[in-house]
Amino acid sequence: MSLGGSVHDQLLSMHRRAESPPQTIELSRAENGEHVVLLVENTRFIVDPALLTAKPDTMLGRMFQVKIRASTGGIDIVRPNEDNEYEVAEGMSAEYFRSILEYYHHGSMRIPSSLSVAELREACDYLMIPFNALTVKCHDLRGLLHEISNEGARAQFNVFLEEILLPQLVLSAENGDRESHIIVLQDDDVIDWDEEFPPQMGEDTTMVVYSTSLCKFFRYAENRDVAKQVLKERELKKIRLGMEGYPTHKEKVKRRSNNRAEVIYNYVQRPFVHCSWEKEEARSRHVDFACPIVKSKSNPSLATAASDPLPQPAPLQVNILPPNAQNNDNLNVEDQRNQPLRSPPVQFPPRDD
Repeated sequence: MSLGGSVHDQLLSMHRRAESPPQTIELSRAENGEHVVLLVENTRFIVDPALLTAKPDTMLGRMFQVKIRASTGGIDIVRPNEDNEYEVAEGMSAEYFRSILEYYHHGSMRIPSSLSVAELREACDYLMIPFNALTVKCHDLRGLLHEISNEGARAQFNVFLEEILLPQLVLSAENGDRESHIIVLQDDDVIDWDEEFPPQMGEDTTMVVYSTSLCKFFRYAENRDVAKQVLKERELKKIRLGMEGYPTHKEKVKRRSNNRAEVIYNYVQRPFVHCSWEKEEARSRHVDFACPIVKSKSNPSLATAASDPLPQPAPLQVNILPPNAQNNDNLNVEDQRNQPLRSPPVQFPPRDD
């Protein structure tokens, strides 16, 4: 994180607010004066609890419905702090929380241009607020449409996965494969390969499906990112999505100087999906280079040689003469010291021919 960046400025702003006294923003009260105080990022929001419970599908609506049931004899699991304030949405900015509270008051959220649509989407997901074109009104249409497209792409890809891709993955699994490479062709693509000279394919487990709608879906890089995230959530591994060339038909045949034929195919760019469901991929790549000793029943000599320990050489015998030793049998002491060290011969067991 570099100094002067947006994240650094945001952290400084949160630090200043934490040190400053709480700010109070009154949004609504009941006719009898009943209200609750929601504390978010050192900011106190005064809200009518009836507006929160009117949206029972949201997190705040469920939270205060439980509070109401506790007042009639139920278990109270929602408790305020010592100042009778409810601390909610920890880590969320007060500006985003104020925009979200507009949904409880007006049914929609009007987002100022200073706020990020992506961060608002995360806040809505956390508080279980519906995020769509009816509930969000903002100037940044590109950001809004991008988030809506991500949600739509997720739902659409789940349909493609169940109806088109999953049957091919099951077919690969039934054949004993643990990964699959699927090419997505359009419905009007014609494949005409030469039986004598078929094209060279890079993947051994390549499968082909025909779906123009899935081809158009994968045309956008953002959709491929969403699809990859969905496959990760479904516990698949080694996921790759992209575009690659696929041979459709033979264009011409060229003869080399050695009279060898070379077939040239026409290629079209089509999307592909590669994934794996192998659990112990590390074991599949492991090669044990240790060579165990296998005892032979047909040749007893091999079994004997494998079971018998190898002979070890005898320890070296070193004769060190004292410095005051005299000549013995006319042998010079210096000559004895200069003699090379020798070990006794090693006796090997006789071999059984």
